Amino acid sequence: MRIIPAIDVINGKCVRLTKGDYSTQKIYNENPLEVAKEFEANGIKYLHLVDLDGAKSKHVVNHKVLEAIALNTSLEIDFGGGVKHNEDVKIAFESGAKQVTVGSVAVQDETLFLSWLLEYGKQKIILGADAVNRKIATQGWLTQSDKDVVDFISDYEKKGVVYVVCTDIAKDGMLQGASNVLYLEIVQKTKVKLIASGGISCMDDLLMLKEIGCEGAILGKAIYEQKITLKELQTLC
Repeated sequence: MRIIPAIDVINGKCVRLTKGDYSTQKIYNENPLEVAKEFEANGIKYLHLVDLDGAKSKHVVNHKVLEAIALNTSLEIDFGGGVKHNEDVKIAFESGAKQVTVGSVAVQDETLFLSWLLEYGKQKIILGADAVNRKIATQGWLTQSDKDVVDFISDYEKKGVVYVVCTDIAKDGMLQGASNVLYLEIVQKTKVKLIASGGISCMDDLLMLKEIGCEGAILGKAIYEQKITLKELQTLC
């Protein structure tokens, strides 16, 4: 299972939110590149970079942060947040992203999403499936749809999606454990490469996700709050 630390960016700074609520932001570092370099120095190979300004503004904003990390580390970066238009996807890849995570567009404009899947390839476009009470949420988690998360993933699997990042928003930033029941259901009902996100609080949570069959696990606050050390993560990398 791939270990994928997250860096969430607001105003060019490394922050974390609780349950996606922008009013709860806590700044952990003024310089995301420093954080990325520390990850790399501890054997981390992957990074989940989220442009929270972009998610709110509906277009990519912090691509310079992406570019700086891509140019100054060897981390393989998947980038998300504010990817709404053709130009956003282009900017993300030109700035150094290896993969781009797309959530809102996949809900609101299936034709556009599938065109990106076709143009860039199923290995490079990740379906973002973020949910509250099993219902898909969009626009930086500010808007809730009526789509069931498992049905949503299953439908897109049939249309060629391979990689899926699934976040249970109620768990995000809470450090109370991941949504293991939900992830197990997704693994059992689909063959997507599932990347779990939200709620990871300790090494046992990661080991459980690995046992469930997740392809990757994204974690953020557990690292920043020192619930899991980078040295501990080296045993799984």
